[in-house]
Amino acid sequence: MNQRPPRGPQRGRGPGRGPARGSGAGASPFHRGPLDLSPLPMTPADNAVIPRAIVNVAIQHPSIFRKRLVTVDPTARPGDWVKVETEEGEHLGFGLFNPKSEIAIRLVFPARAELTSSLWDTILDRSISIRRDTLRLDSVTDAYRLIHAEGDGLPGLVVDRFGDVLSVEVFQLGMWRRARDIVAALAQRLGTEHWLIQTSPHVMAQEGFDAPPLTSERLRDSVTITEHGTRFRVRFEGSHKTGFFCDQRENRRKLASFCRDKTVLDLCCYSGGFSVQAKKLGGAAEVTGVELDEVPLRLAQENANLNQARVKFVQADVFPYMRDMIRAGRTYDVVVLDPPKLIRSRAELDEGTRKHFDLNRLAMQLVAPGGMLLSCTCAGLLSREAFQKLLCAASRQAGDPIGEAEGDFRRRGPREMRFLEFTGASEDHPVASNFPESEYLNAAWMRLD
Repeated sequence: MNQRPPRGPQRGRGPGRGPARGSGAGASPFHRGPLDLSPLPMTPADNAVIPRAIVNVAIQHPSIFRKRLVTVDPTARPGDWVKVETEEGEHLGFGLFNPKSEIAIRLVFPARAELTSSLWDTILDRSISIRRDTLRLDSVTDAYRLIHAEGDGLPGLVVDRFGDVLSVEVFQLGMWRRARDIVAALAQRLGTEHWLIQTSPHVMAQEGFDAPPLTSERLRDSVTITEHGTRFRVRFEGSHKTGFFCDQRENRRKLASFCRDKTVLDLCCYSGGFSVQAKKLGGAAEVTGVELDEVPLRLAQENANLNQARVKFVQADVFPYMRDMIRAGRTYDVVVLDPPKLIRSRAELDEGTRKHFDLNRLAMQLVAPGGMLLSCTCAGLLSREAFQKLLCAASRQAGDPIGEAEGDFRRRGPREMRFLEFTGASEDHPVASNFPESEYLNAAWMRLD
C-alpha cells in the first residue's frame, strides 16, 4: 500500500479544503485530543460490547447531529460503532461515531439488523446487483458509481469503478478507518486489481481529520474507460472527486442526440465530457469547449484526440468569454452550461444563486433562435423549483447588460423559453427514501426562441 502526497487545490463540484490538520470541527463534550486514523475491522469482534448512544428523539435519518445526543458511553472512541437508542430504550440501529463532527453519528444499519459480516455482504452484493443486474451498465460502460453513500446505505462513502480501478472518496471518520477492507471486499467480487482511497475536500472542516491518499501497489496514473462507445482518460493525480463525473453519463448521451450538424458551445467543460460526446456520438459540425483550469483542459484535448474528435478548446473564464461572444454577435445551436458547485453551504446560497442567474442570463444570449440550452446545477441546496424560477427570470432579463462595462451589449431582449425536460444524475446514483436530499443534480433542457 502506498501513500501519495496530499493533493493541490481542487476545482469542481465539491468545496475546497478546510483548515489545516489539527484544527478540528469544533468543541465536543465527548472527546478531546487527536483522532486515531488506524484501520478498524468492518464489524466488531463477536464478544465485543458495543457502546450505547442515547438520542432525544426516534430517528431513521442517517445523519444524527450532535444536538440530538443525550449521552454516549465513555468507552466509545472516534470511529467506533455505537448502538443508537432513545431514552425510552427503543433500538434505532447501529451507527459510526465521531464526536468532533456536527453529524456525530452516521446511522448505517437499521434496528432490525444484526451487526455482522453477513449484513455487509448483503449491502455490497445489493449495490453491485443494482448496477450490473438491474441497470446492466456493463453493456454500455466500464465506468460507473458503485457505492453512492446514503443512496446505497453507506453514508460517508463513495466508490466509482473505472475499468480495473476502484476510486474511493471518504466523507467521514468511521468509513475511513474501514475503507481498505470495504474496497478489498468489493474487489474480490468484481475482479478489479487497483484502488485509490482519498478523503473528500471538506472532510477536515466537517469531520476534524484529513489524511493523504492511499493506493494499491503499482496503481497507474491514469486509466482509459469507455462510455457509450466513446473513450475517456481518467487521471488520478490532482483530479477532482474520484476522477470522472459519472453522474452526467446519460445527460451526455442525451445531449449528443441534439447535436447532428449543429454548432455546440460547452461552458465549464472540465475534461471535455459533453464536448467530446457532442462530436463523437452526436456528429456536431463544430464544438467549442471553454474551461478556466489548465490541467483538466489538457485532459479534455487528450480525450478528444483519443476519439479522433475535432474539438476547439479555449482556456478562459466563462464570464468574460461569453461577454466577448455576445459583443461579436456569435450564437450557437446548442449551449451547455455545467458549472462547478457554486453553493457549498447555506451561507453561500444567496451569492451562489446570483452566480447561477448571471451565468444563465449570459448563456441564453448565445443560443441561436430555436436552439437548445442545457443548464446544470450540482448545488443540492438549490432546489429544482428554485432553479426553474431562476431560469425563468434569467430568460426575461437575457438582453440586459450586467454592469456599466457591458453597456455595449447587443440588446436582444427577453428570450422566449420553453422547458422540455428536467433530468438528474445517472441512475447509478440512487436516492434512498430516508435521505431524499441526496438528489443533488438538476439539469434543465430548454428551447429558446
